[in-house]
Amino acid sequence: MGKGRLEAFSDGVIAIIITIMVLELKVPHGSDLAALRPLIPVFLSYLLSFIFLGIYWNNHHHLLQAVRHVNGRILWANLHLLFWLSLIPFVTAWMGENHFAALPVAFYGMVLLFAALAYFILGRSLIYHHGKDSALATALGEDFKGRISVVFYVMSIPLAFVNSWFSCGLYVLVAIMWLIPDRRIEKTLTP
Repeated sequence: MGKGRLEAFSDGVIAIIITIMVLELKVPHGSDLAALRPLIPVFLSYLLSFIFLGIYWNNHHHLLQAVRHVNGRILWANLHLLFWLSLIPFVTAWMGENHFAALPVAFYGMVLLFAALAYFILGRSLIYHHGKDSALATALGEDFKGRISVVFYVMSIPLAFVNSWFSCGLYVLVAIMWLIPDRRIEKTLTP
């Protein structure tokens, strides 16, 4: 089957996830800048999650750019990814409302870890379906950034109980690493 419905469905789900997150930002009761101060942790967690969702959306599009068609296994792998992404609004709100306390920060890391693993599974499912010699397989290669991201997430989870800000620093580091555009697929597909 074609990939169009998978792309459209994924775009819709990610748009809804972002909408849910922004609806969690509550308007302050005061009209001065001091009324915004308690919202700083909530906004920072929203900003980080918005960036991660943008990164997933962008990379998902690049991934599917190299794909001709999908099958049932790929549809389920994509739903698996969307499941973990759909938990981001919950852990984002929990982390922000609790001012980056250890347990919410660790859970945030777990959701990011499982989303990264789900993205890896989706990529491998696409490679399996299109072949080890496909343009997609060539483009993805060893996926150093994907592997180091998983390592950072695994480190950040127990680290949250030592110092939650160090864990958040690792999350920011992963986001910065992925903000630098990954041109592997574009380079492979562009003649």
